Amino acid sequence: MKRSRAEVRGKAREPMDIRFEAQDLTSFSGLVIFQGLFRQLKLKERLWRCFRHREGRFIYADHLIVLMLVVHLLLGFRELRDTQYYREDEMVKRLLGLRHLPEVSTISRALACADEQSVVSLRRENRQLVLERLKGLGLSRITVDFDGSVQSTRRHAEGTAVGFNKKKKGARSYYPLFCTIAQTGQVFDVHHRPGNVHDSNGAKAFMIRCLEEIRAALPGVKLEIRIDSAFFSEEIVEALTAARAEFTLSVPFERLAALKGLIERRQRWRALDGELSYFEASWKPKSWSKRCRFVFIRKRVKRQHKAPIQLDLFVPHEEGYEFKVIVTNKRVRAKHVVAFHEGRGSQEGIFAELKSHCHMDYVPVSTLYGNQIYLLAGMLAHNLGRELQMIALPPQRTLTAKRTALWAFEQLGTLQRKLIQRAGRLLRPAGKLVLSMNSNETVERELLHYLDALQMAA
Repeated sequence: MKRSRAEVRGKAREPMDIRFEAQDLTSFSGLVIFQGLFRQLKLKERLWRCFRHREGRFIYADHLIVLMLVVHLLLGFRELRDTQYYREDEMVKRLLGLRHLPEVSTISRALACADEQSVVSLRRENRQLVLERLKGLGLSRITVDFDGSVQSTRRHAEGTAVGFNKKKKGARSYYPLFCTIAQTGQVFDVHHRPGNVHDSNGAKAFMIRCLEEIRAALPGVKLEIRIDSAFFSEEIVEALTAARAEFTLSVPFERLAALKGLIERRQRWRALDGELSYFEASWKPKSWSKRCRFVFIRKRVKRQHKAPIQLDLFVPHEEGYEFKVIVTNKRVRAKHVVAFHEGRGSQEGIFAELKSHCHMDYVPVSTLYGNQIYLLAGMLAHNLGRELQMIALPPQRTLTAKRTALWAFEQLGTLQRKLIQRAGRLLRPAGKLVLSMNSNETVERELLHYLDALQMAA
């Protein structure tokens, strides 16, 4: 609607007085969407089951503390002390079913008292939520990615160690191994480890457990695995083959000098596109007992000279190649093998979102199980953000060679800015509770769309 200049412009206003009063206000009206999602998934009941062996020990039950941590991360907050900034928010209290939110010290003590059984149960419930979504999709193939990510801390937390850390050298850290589902962009499970272990530490057993659980819940589904060169070993290859999983695995050049000779002696490369070419061979390292399918890939790149140059005239370059080798048991054409393996880069996007918006890189307490609980709360917050979008929107993509996620997901930070962080007032006209928000057609349309979708899916 077009407005006149007189309708748009106004005079500068005098500074106003500030007054703080107890009111039924909220800064997070968008939590009404997650209220419906939590109810549909019966999330509070699920969390209660994870901690029922500790029932009755505290005024604030453990499952409520974990639910508060999930909400804390959905709101975009990081440290435990940040809970002080929304202690009186009415929408948060209604979502948690509490009249008063716990103090920071209470949350910290609850994490410090966490035990191994609670962690195991919480991991199981997270896996179950992901499996329920996969069952609903009815996919014939499920693509599983495995990789580790560093959690650094300045404190001396239990279970941390000094290990390889490119960004914070010498810092103590954890090095958890994650299992993610490519089609839904969700984190299926995590294997927690200290920061001084190799990527492959405990990897084989963790991978097989994840595959077995997915196959038990979804019999007949074809499983595909993508992993990087840190997991390269005959033991891993044999285990994945025995588990009847298709896999692609990056091969480390530094450990296999014979690969250099194979590449140098090769005269004919088959073109994949304008930049990529390949050849493949049935080959094995000397220590291996069986031959496997190895796909050798070279990519044409422009290598810039480092010597002083005249930038005002031209930027010189020479044509060169970068090389990559993949071992696989897939029987499709090399073109599809390469595209499939390159798709594992999407997992880095999941890690980036976990660290940026779910604060996976934050280590809140000094105890091992408390830090694992916080990490799992971040995983739940991420998975719930994806679950909400999968309920509200139909898949925008089909199954591609790269196994891109079926939805074009918005990051949790985007949902926070667009919908969650909206001011509102809780009113009771004629005794009926109403959440009143400022008029905004875009926000109204999106909020009602999510609420309608949740109601239809119930």
